Amino acid sequence: MTLQSDRVGQAEQSGPRGPAGPDGCTERIRAVVRDMDPGAAWAVGGPEGLESPEGADGLDGRGGPEAMAGAGAGAGAGAGAGVGDDPGPGAGAGARGGTGAQAPDVGLEVGGLEAVLAVWPVVGILVDAGELSLHTPLTAYGAGGGLPAGTTAHHLLTHGGTPSPALTALAERLCGSPLAGFAADRVWGPLGMTRTRFAADGTLRAPVADLARFLSHLVAPAADGPVSRAWTTESLRIRTGELVPARGLLWHPAPHGAWAHGEGPAVWVSPRRRRWAALVPTTPSASLRASFRDAVFA
Repeated sequence: MTLQSDRVGQAEQSGPRGPAGPDGCTERIRAVVRDMDPGAAWAVGGPEGLESPEGADGLDGRGGPEAMAGAGAGAGAGAGAGVGDDPGPGAGAGARGGTGAQAPDVGLEVGGLEAVLAVWPVVGILVDAGELSLHTPLTAYGAGGGLPAGTTAHHLLTHGGTPSPALTALAERLCGSPLAGFAADRVWGPLGMTRTRFAADGTLRAPVADLARFLSHLVAPAADGPVSRAWTTESLRIRTGELVPARGLLWHPAPHGAWAHGEGPAVWVSPRRRRWAALVPTTPSASLRASFRDAVFA
């Protein structure tokens, strides 16, 4: 399987895209990452395509030479994900190796994505189950102490940036268990994200392959998947009216019809184009995020 091409307008005119050629989207992405942050890990895909490094460890983090096939001249595409369980249709990744080998189980530090990988899907499960109404004041659930009167989950989800600890506390109160355990049991486990976890120091860590599994589910959700199509649809629309900046629910609109989350590690999804991307840089960079996003979606 190969990564879908990204010729401008082709998705809207002819449905699923074909494989990317040497001069297509994949090479543009590789060039951007190589020039701006050669140590960054990245993943791009959609339901119909997969790109992976020749070295299986490239999907688990920044590895040694075997992980370097995802970027740079002469790099080849492997035929499969090559890590753990098959991420399923649509998972794809490319990775650029760093300066030292890293054990696959360590994963990458993706704490900046905690909100979208843990808080957001758990809140969605609670909303789908009727356990939480986004517009009901938090005080009705015995939460929200210290916040302005009338604060709702909707307010916190559309605020932007890192969610208030009150949102995590609310989710844990309604779940009856710590957020980390609930997310692992109800979200990460069902999606095969077996290496996503909170480390002993509280930092969220995940391999690129797990980000691919998560994002693939968002653009093409299984009927019985942990993140419902309805919750994704409700989240990826403007929920702030005329207020600026415009926000969805923990996601914000980005150019080219994509929705984004994260200012260090970052992810993008475009359900309309059935395309997603993830970037874990060595150093947060707004210019790298913009260039990478444009290479993927423009």
